[in-house]
Parts: sequence; C-alpha cells; structure tokens
Amino acid sequence: MKQMKIKLNATEEVLEFVKVAEKCDFDVDVCLDSAIVDAKSLLGVLSLGLAKNLIVQCHGESTGFNDAIRKFAVA
Repeated sequence: MKQMKIKLNATEEVLEFVKVAEKCDFDVDVCLDSAIVDAKSLLGVLSLGLAKNLIVQCHGESTGFNDAIRKFAVA
C-alpha cells in the first residue's frame, strides 16, 4: 500500500481528484485523523473539509494516478 500526503484547497480540486480516483481498478482511501473515506466518493472526500492535509492510501499501483495527484502533494 502506497501513501501520499495531499491538500485539496477548492471544490474543483476535489472533483478533479475524485474523477482520477474513479479510473483506478483498485481501492483508494483518503484519511484525516481517524476518518477514512473512499476516494471515489465526492461527498465522502468533501466531508473531510478543504485545505487540510490528507493521506491518500492506494491499495494498488497506477503510474497515471500517481502522476495526476502529484500536483496536490504536500511536502
């Protein structure tokens, strides 16, 4: 399982992130503290809030997904 820290600052970024996650044929989760939501769920990701450091957990491998979300990465 690969993890990456991201930050989504606007609703448009959440929508873009979810659209990319939906194309994955494996599970992708987004975590904030003890809350874990499906990255393919727009309402789930929005419920975590904007402008927060989130952890993305990929239960598979996709270079396209990694490249697409790299712009949301937090150091």
